[in-house]
Amino acid sequence: MLNPYAVVLGNQSALDILPATSGKVQAILEQLGPKGVEQTPAPGKWSAREVIVHLADCEIVFGFRLRQTLAEDNYVIQPFDQEKWAASYAAYDAGAAFAVFSTLRQWNLAFIKGVAAEKMAKTVTHPERGTMTFSAIVETMAGHDLNHLQQLEKLNQQLSPA
Repeated sequence: MLNPYAVVLGNQSALDILPATSGKVQAILEQLGPKGVEQTPAPGKWSAREVIVHLADCEIVFGFRLRQTLAEDNYVIQPFDQEKWAASYAAYDAGAAFAVFSTLRQWNLAFIKGVAAEKMAKTVTHPERGTMTFSAIVETMAGHDLNHLQQLEKLNQQLSPA
């Protein structure tokens, strides 16, 4: 089954995308300001704050998946319903969510960079996407970043004064 985030990543290097995301998110947060991060583009769509909280949640999930991939044989990834997780997003502040995301991203990058080349091919099973390798999870992270950066950039354009 096709990984939708691999399509977003295209021919770009995951290890170029992943370290750059925090800075790009921070710049958008600064441009939007405290009021802008709370605005939604349409009913039922996420605000920038909610997107950043989602990125923080996913960084926790990706970190766990990467570590379990190397630690366990025949590991089966536990999927999650992002909309159910988003039900609690009102409790989180954009600045705190960004701090969590950027700190965990640094932690996860250190882990990824320390993985031996031969371990990048270790496989796991994703119930919805089939067999994935460690490197495919890293690529998924980068494609996920690009997807949500596009979303944040679009929000920033829509909400910025003309």
